[in-house]
Amino acid sequence: MSEQNVALVRDFLEAMAGPDIERAVALLSPDVEWLNTGLPTLRGRRVHAVLRDMPRRRIGFDVEIHHIAGEGDVVLTDRTDVLWKGPVRSAFWVCGTFTVRDGLITRWDDHYSAGNVLKGLVVGTFRSLTRR
Repeated sequence: MSEQNVALVRDFLEAMAGPDIERAVALLSPDVEWLNTGLPTLRGRRVHAVLRDMPRRRIGFDVEIHHIAGEGDVVLTDRTDVLWKGPVRSAFWVCGTFTVRDGLITRWDDHYSAGNVLKGLVVGTFRSLTRR
């Protein structure tokens, strides 16, 4: 079961980066919980709505998975996420914990350093301003 859960989480992250938001949302439980360091927890339809709103708001996502491992219902990811809007890209390290039940992600808990996110934003902004 762990291998299937790892494949599902990898598929979810790749769909987000695709971007194939509908495929990503289809891999989430209707009552999924999404936790982000320092931000309010989002649940259920709100998670789906936020993800579906990203393309409309022209917010892009990419991911580089460094390590991924699963045991039972839990999948751990060590990755670099990249968020962008227009020419500004912010790359930062993320440790994600996903819980998978009945073939769907029921909990998505991302841990990261706010300082690292800020650093990625500063570097991304600087790069967007100095490109020719």
